[in-house]
Amino acid sequence: MPSIRAGGRLLFAGASRRHRAFWLSGACVLGAAAQQLFGATFCGARATEDGFFCDVDMGDRTVQGGDLPALEEACVTFARSGHRFERLEATRPQLAQLFQHSNFQLQQLEDEVTSPTATVYRCGPILHLCPGPLLRHTGLIRALRVLTSSASLWDRGVTRRHLQRVTAIAFPHPEDAARWQRAQDEAATRDHRRIGKEQELFFFHPLSPGSCFFLPRGAHVYNALLEFIRSECQSRGFREVLSPTLFRRALWQRSGHWQHYGPNIFPVTSPDGDDEQLSLKPMNCPAHCLMFAHRPRSWRELPLRLADFGVLHRNEPPGTLTGLTRLRRFTQDDGHIFCTPEQLEGEVAACLDFVGTVYGVLGFSYQLVLATRPPGFLGDTETWDRAEQIDIRIRDALGRQHQCGTIQLDFQMPERFGLEYMSASGGPLRPVLIHRAVLGSLERLLAVLAESCGGRWPLWLSPLQVMVIPQSPEVEPYAREVMVGPRERSRGTVSVRTRDNRHRGERELRPALRRLQELRDTRVPNAEELF
Repeated sequence: MPSIRAGGRLLFAGASRRHRAFWLSGACVLGAAAQQLFGATFCGARATEDGFFCDVDMGDRTVQGGDLPALEEACVTFARSGHRFERLEATRPQLAQLFQHSNFQLQQLEDEVTSPTATVYRCGPILHLCPGPLLRHTGLIRALRVLTSSASLWDRGVTRRHLQRVTAIAFPHPEDAARWQRAQDEAATRDHRRIGKEQELFFFHPLSPGSCFFLPRGAHVYNALLEFIRSECQSRGFREVLSPTLFRRALWQRSGHWQHYGPNIFPVTSPDGDDEQLSLKPMNCPAHCLMFAHRPRSWRELPLRLADFGVLHRNEPPGTLTGLTRLRRFTQDDGHIFCTPEQLEGEVAACLDFVGTVYGVLGFSYQLVLATRPPGFLGDTETWDRAEQIDIRIRDALGRQHQCGTIQLDFQMPERFGLEYMSASGGPLRPVLIHRAVLGSLERLLAVLAESCGGRWPLWLSPLQVMVIPQSPEVEPYAREVMVGPRERSRGTVSVRTRDNRHRGERELRPALRRLQELRDTRVPNAEELF
């Protein structure tokens, strides 16, 4: 593995073992409470970096915001009862018998368990197919907070059903919950939706759900971020391309996305009566494969690095849309590298250097998480064993982690599209594809930046970089150029103060303007200190 720049750490995917055990146990408590309170059917649960979620089937009923306090109280009551977590090791036929009344966990058993035996935990009325480990008993959970409820789609096998997803977090001590709540209160004051409204950056409208309206000031921040990543791409040998937004379903069937992600692809009815369904693109990689394949390629052209900032659309469920962090219409700094196997290590190293440079400018520390293949992965196990995916998680000023960019090796897509290049010896060879996104969704990263800096944008991103304050009416003509009073006008100078009202002294006008331009163009994070 190539070296990692300062500011980045390489980890393996998943919460820490201690947190995972605690939060998976909390998820069982949540599932049991939902079953007792609502008569819900437990479908599954996962630990995340920030807590856990539980998916339940409630038929036509939904979990409303007003239901959450009662559900939280039911969780606390269940936890206090000290139910034991009983671990059972069972064969596949035994597990099928245990889950005979739960189609959801039967499907999970079919999709995820490949060994002859698997582990299941029993806690009160809940049976949870889970490798563990879990806590000894629920009494070790001394505080629990139910956070949100939203729609979730179960789409495995022949079962396609809308579920309710409830998120929560649990703690071993009430004091931990109190500290967590103080951090949440601080985060609420930095909510990017509030900042967007107060600074007139963007807004949302019910007539275009899941899409953002960027106002002039917000468009300035967005374009400054886009200009930054575009310039970094150009300096690293990426060639920008433009690809269509509308494609036939056959493209996604060929790439494998239709079979696995079909519900998230927006269908479009063809106006000319064409029976074949069209769709809006949710990602750029299949289109870039078409670009690679549109003419014969030589080994001399590799590595071929393509960058695309086109608009993407994904059919996210209504309950999951949360400001700029989860949208139906968004833009990624999408990059795809077609290279030879011999070039692979050098290209991955260059991608990691790219990540370090960009997040150094943005002021984020980050982790590089080596991910494993997900459930429902495309292709065969042997091919995935050769692949590698690195997820980029940044940490903001409040210590929260955010999944943003990714670097992924792909042997499947070149195979599916029959991509070839002529080798130096004259024979055809298959290229390797690297998916590379440094920022990920620009909208999502803009939200993370807004909350991390609390709306106090660095100079190069700020939609309002300098404010001119004339001290009297007679200096207004000169004030259209600079920040002045009578003395500064007579001397051709400006009196500079920061937004914290710290006085930076009187400066000559032209050098002051040049210094501001230098600080803006070099994208320093602390321009006020360096001025």
